[in-house]
Amino acid sequence: MNIETDILIRGVRKQNKQAQQRVLQLYGAMVFGQVARIVTCQEDAEEVYQDVFIKVFRSIESYDSRQASFATWISRIAYHESLNFVRRSKPPIIYVDDREVDLDSIQDEALAQVFNQQDEHTIQTIESALEHLPPDELALITMFYYDDMSIKDIAYATDSNPSTVASRLTRTRQKLYRIIQSLHNEP
Repeated sequence: MNIETDILIRGVRKQNKQAQQRVLQLYGAMVFGQVARIVTCQEDAEEVYQDVFIKVFRSIESYDSRQASFATWISRIAYHESLNFVRRSKPPIIYVDDREVDLDSIQDEALAQVFNQQDEHTIQTIESALEHLPPDELALITMFYYDDMSIKDIAYATDSNPSTVASRLTRTRQKLYRIIQSLHNEP
């Protein structure tokens, strides 16, 4: 941990308003981006964003720099608050079932082709496909691709172990590929 972060954490632990403001400045955009990708309604995302920082400030004593960086610890809180909100507020949604086909038969090369394309149509298709994922899988994808979090940091944020995260990420990418294929086949 760098000295600035250490001083910042000590200030937040003392409930220093300037330190709390600095935390919001440094980590606010990251948290809002993460929350808004899971909680898609703007007003709800703003509410969850506030809840995240209330929890950060109230539970700062539980932060341990030996377990994760401060940003990853905050991301963990954002992840859990977002999923809890979605689970509380949304009726059950029927998602594409990944048991219908053998996802392991989808070749990595085919997945890479889809995800490496940069044309606007492909990007829109991927974004549409993401809407079909349950919140926990969407969170994995967004943390890995949008937030550039490592597997280790995602594991910490989601209370999982790295091998489980890697496996879930692979299966989620395969599911996304299948969803994309079904979107291409729609009339």
